[in-house]
Amino acid sequence: MDKSKIAFDIIISGGGLSGCLMALSLAKLTKADGSLLSIAIVEVNELTQQNDMPALFDDRVLALSHGSAAYLKDIDVWQHLANDACAIERIDISDRGHYGKARLEAQEHNVAALGYVIEMALIGKGLLKELADKSNIHWLCPDSIIDINWQPNDNTNNISIALSSGQSVETSLLLACDGVNSPCRQLASINVSDSDYHQVALIANVATENPHQNKAFERFTEFGPIAMLPLSALSNESRCSLVWTMSSEQSKHVLALNDNELKAQLELAFGHWLGAITHVGKRDVYPLVLLQAQQQTYHRMALIGNASHTIHPIAGQGFNLGLRDVELMASLLAQQLKTNRDIGSFALLNDYAKQRQLDQKQVIGLTDSLVTLFANNLPPLVAGRNIGLKVMNYISPLKNTLVNKLMGY
Repeated sequence: MDKSKIAFDIIISGGGLSGCLMALSLAKLTKADGSLLSIAIVEVNELTQQNDMPALFDDRVLALSHGSAAYLKDIDVWQHLANDACAIERIDISDRGHYGKARLEAQEHNVAALGYVIEMALIGKGLLKELADKSNIHWLCPDSIIDINWQPNDNTNNISIALSSGQSVETSLLLACDGVNSPCRQLASINVSDSDYHQVALIANVATENPHQNKAFERFTEFGPIAMLPLSALSNESRCSLVWTMSSEQSKHVLALNDNELKAQLELAFGHWLGAITHVGKRDVYPLVLLQAQQQTYHRMALIGNASHTIHPIAGQGFNLGLRDVELMASLLAQQLKTNRDIGSFALLNDYAKQRQLDQKQVIGLTDSLVTLFANNLPPLVAGRNIGLKVMNYISPLKNTLVNKLMGY
């Protein structure tokens, strides 16, 4: 091996939520000789001190499924989040102007909460706190991967990676946690299939006159689906995270409204389920696309999270789907290390791709069909979806299937 190159057992591209989750999930794994894995995180943003939070996490909120919260407990992150996370005890799904309605309740499924809502930045902070004292995790930042030599002549069990800083590193396994525009995916020439929904999500935190009482709302309207997710109270105000799906043209109109006009527009579209909208926070708009990588793995590399799949937020499943990528990869690597096998082997990567296929297909199918079904005002579809919502309340297997998938199982 070229002595100018530093070797790591695993290199993670991207230090956002997926990258930090991946690093933390692997931090305690040991090799056959009892030593910890050496792990590097290559991150484009600067991390000046270990406890600093780089610009990795934006101000959106995430809906964590029951399964995701359980996994965050397993890797010791939940202790940093529990006080700020707001439990979802009930979900109301309705179609504005029509009779169809479904109610999902945690109590009916013998759990305290169907899921939790928390700011993305707080999850990031919790992850970084847990990573701070892990001596086998090395941050290479600010830096980025600019080239990958998949078959270096000197060592067939490694790949060689060139960084923008001029440094070269080697690894047995590269985990691409580098987002929707994944540089690693592009360097491997992995194609993506994408579908533009021609919609955007308008995101804002709002305060409401009536307390949300830990209830989430998914309200389908002619303007597009509106999700109101319960947030922990701030200054005794009941707060929700608004995710309003609409066309980009509509979003221009809504962004141009002043706060009072937006409150009135939102009350008109959402209804008075929570009383008046008393405050509207900063608004952001995100374009919505469905993106799927046409393969999950490459030579000594796997795609994790948004590098592999980016989905519509209609069912709040994007982060949870990525977390299950992380969970499976960590589990497969733990098994591989126990038997002292190559952690970047084709067999392991093939296992990962096969095992993630069904879950990804089901969740992408669910979100895609919800978008199609509820964005369409053709009378037969309107009637069909309302009958479906009503029927779901009375047919337990149907409801249980949906709830289990929303809870991450």
